[in-house]
Amino acid sequence: MLIDDIVAETKKRVKDVNPRSFKVHTRDIISRMRAKWEEEKIPLIAEIKPASPSHGRIKDISQEDAVRIAKMLADDVAAISVLTEPKFFGGSIDLLTAVRGAIDIPVLRKDFIIDERQLQEVESDLILLIAGILGDDLDYFVTKAQFYGFEPIVEVHSEEEIRSALSTSARIIGINNRDLDTLEIDLSVTKRLVPYIKEADPGRFIISESGIRSAEDARRMIEAGVDGLLVGTAIMHDIDKAKEMVNAFKGER
Repeated sequence: MLIDDIVAETKKRVKDVNPRSFKVHTRDIISRMRAKWEEEKIPLIAEIKPASPSHGRIKDISQEDAVRIAKMLADDVAAISVLTEPKFFGGSIDLLTAVRGAIDIPVLRKDFIIDERQLQEVESDLILLIAGILGDDLDYFVTKAQFYGFEPIVEVHSEEEIRSALSTSARIIGINNRDLDTLEIDLSVTKRLVPYIKEADPGRFIISESGIRSAEDARRMIEAGVDGLLVGTAIMHDIDKAKEMVNAFKGER
């Protein structure tokens, strides 16, 4: 399976990581998401995503391009996500560093975190931790990420993974509409899993990830009960999609 190939490649890459020693001075994503709702805008995490296994090369993005895109989006979105996985997603640490140095809103590191050394590789405000990859180590990585100052987003795709996420102190849970084993996308995954999280712990913030391509998709996800969205491919194809999506929902939550 592709996810096994990605993890195997990540294990090779981690061998070359030279961990630093730092604690992140985090830009608070929760307060920014709340502020966006007060502005009657959908909190959107817009992703700088050069490539993906399902779409191939999406857009050639230099550090200068990444900074330009991030600055164009910064006023409208709640945060910027930057891919740092190089082989399958075309990302890099340099892209992340350039973007975070150029804007003052929260920045998410999107990668496959499997080793604690990665938590001391580069500063970001948020970091993605995938429940399906980390398994029984999820709570350890959430705790360590928080210790270093990161805001972890725990990504889930099933009720079992939600139970693992809820057993941690992570404030944000991301529902991935994409099955990492098959790469198939089904937006109904969000609709199915949101009530499970809300019933167990209504205080968690919920993000819907993957497959959100239009303002209508964005509206559907908000109506399903999420607090925000993470969108990459659609925005890389058309940056104006970000503005359309943040303005897609006008109503009671």
